[in-house]
Amino acid sequence: MRTLAATATVCVGLGAAAAWFLLAPEPERQVITLSNPSTGPIPGPADGGTASMVGLDKFKAAETPSPVADLAFTDGQGNATDLGAFKGRVVLLNLWATWCAPCVKEMPALDRLQAQLGGPGFEVVALSLDRGGKEQVDPFYEKTGINNLKRYYDTPSASMRALTLRGLPTTLLIDAQGRELGRIEGAVEWDSPEVVEFLRKRMG
Repeated sequence: MRTLAATATVCVGLGAAAAWFLLAPEPERQVITLSNPSTGPIPGPADGGTASMVGLDKFKAAETPSPVADLAFTDGQGNATDLGAFKGRVVLLNLWATWCAPCVKEMPALDRLQAQLGGPGFEVVALSLDRGGKEQVDPFYEKTGINNLKRYYDTPSASMRALTLRGLPTTLLIDAQGRELGRIEGAVEWDSPEVVEFLRKRMG
C-alpha cells in the first residue's frame, strides 16, 4: 500500500479533450510533487514523513474556496446528472481513466474509502474520462472488484476544460456548499488512517 508513497506519476493531457498521453519516460519527468505555495506541504506527525508517504503533501489548498463548475456527466444507468446533485455532502471528486496507470493503482483505495466514509455527509465521485465510457469502465470495475464506487462517465472530457486539469489523476475536495477546498494532482493512499483523518476533519 505504501507504494503510492511520497510522489506519484501523473498522466498529462495536451490539446483537445481526447489528446491525453502519459508523461515522457525520463525518470526526472515521471514524478510531479505538488505543495501549497502559500503554506507549504501539509506537515505529517513527528516523523515528518507520513504526509509524504500517503500523498497528502501534494494537497494544494484553495486560497479562497470558490464554487466548482456544475459539471454534467452520465451515471451508471445512462442517466444525465451533474455535480449539483451532490450538494449538501463533502465530495471527493476524482478524475481518472482506465489507461492512466496511477489512476488504476489508486482506484481500490478510493473504493475502500467510500466504503468507510461514504454516506449522507460524504461521497467519493470517481468520474471517468474514458472516451469509451461504459464499455471501458464497467469491465474495469468488474475485473478490479470495485463495489462501493458508483460509475460516472464524462466521455467528452468536458471536465478537463471546466476544471483546468493539468493531468490525471486529479482529485478535488469539495465542501457541502459546492466550493473547491483544494486539489491533488497524482495518486494518494486514500484509505490510509492519515488521509481518512484529514478528510474527517473537513467533513465537520
